[in-house]
Amino acid sequence: MKNNLLKPIMLACGTAILLSACTSGTKNTAATDSSMTDSTQMATLKPAGPAPEWGKTIKSEMQAVIEKLSSYGDKPIETLSATDARKNHTPTDAVMALAKQNNVAVPSPKVDTIGKDIDASGGKIHLRVYTPKAGNEPYPLIVYYHGGGFVIANIDVYNASAQALAEQVGAIVVSVAYRLAPENKFPTAHNDAFAAYEWAVKNAVDLKADPAKIAVVGESAGGNLAANVSIMARNKNIMIPVHEVLVYPIAQADMNTESYKMYANAKPLNKAMMSWFTEKYLNSMVEAKDPKISLVNANLKGLPPTTIITAEIDPLHDDGVMLADKLKAAGVKVDTKNYEGVTHEFFGMSLLVPEAKAAQAYAAEQLKAAFK
Repeated sequence: MKNNLLKPIMLACGTAILLSACTSGTKNTAATDSSMTDSTQMATLKPAGPAPEWGKTIKSEMQAVIEKLSSYGDKPIETLSATDARKNHTPTDAVMALAKQNNVAVPSPKVDTIGKDIDASGGKIHLRVYTPKAGNEPYPLIVYYHGGGFVIANIDVYNASAQALAEQVGAIVVSVAYRLAPENKFPTAHNDAFAAYEWAVKNAVDLKADPAKIAVVGESAGGNLAANVSIMARNKNIMIPVHEVLVYPIAQADMNTESYKMYANAKPLNKAMMSWFTEKYLNSMVEAKDPKISLVNANLKGLPPTTIITAEIDPLHDDGVMLADKLKAAGVKVDTKNYEGVTHEFFGMSLLVPEAKAAQAYAAEQLKAAFK
């Protein structure tokens, strides 16, 4: 989207921290649905140049999106203030522009949306509620957390992901606009994420949802938040989610993993951005050791069955792998899939990127199984 300790640590993007593409922006909203484009349309999307040095295995459609994002000429996020970084173009902007250039139609939404403001400690949180136009009540309920490193991006930038989940799962989705840093430092986003989950649990019936069928999903920074919501629900003895889907989550603070080394200069998320996100969200770098940030050091016992999705060309790839291993060691049922040839932020790009379409379908299958 247009949107770590002591040895640069990372809070990552993105979702997930980071950017679910680790980008920010308040620009275009992708309104893709589960049907997306057909394979013929996707096959026409070709990159203009050779594969980048940081991603020799990149798929053509993914590369075309990255090339379009680079064509805007925005300054690197890590060189900007948070306010200016939020003005940069996002991966969503690139996807929508390419779709228009290549005459790829954006399917009409199969959901209705409303906005809702709820109280949180010291302020308000805005929610967007997606309700399927078809199907029968009560619907299952998904609480969704966007990426952007806790600093950039918003629910508009990640609209495509939230909408696709609602449409493909046949669920109500509550997308959470948690407050961003540096205006709101750690652990504000984490507390907001749990406040939104609590609200969803208490108001499920009014939303036409089944209060016994609630899951959490997050990308990048949002993946970190989703996992923390499950931990907090367990600790506070309220209903834990029946499932969690974590898409390239931020899960630890060491920026010297193999994927950080291999993809230090990748786009749309790189190592320097991760350090920038960390500095903006945390009150001090020592907080990077906090288990809320370094999930691999948290007590993970008793968490719900978990699906983890990773991207090959992503500094956060190893975060997802490490978290999956830790969850399994804690006795949690874990399913994982890695998608080759794609970068951080790919999940919401199903309008153009086949791997994103496949990843969304996988997430939907996992959630539908959990809701049965």
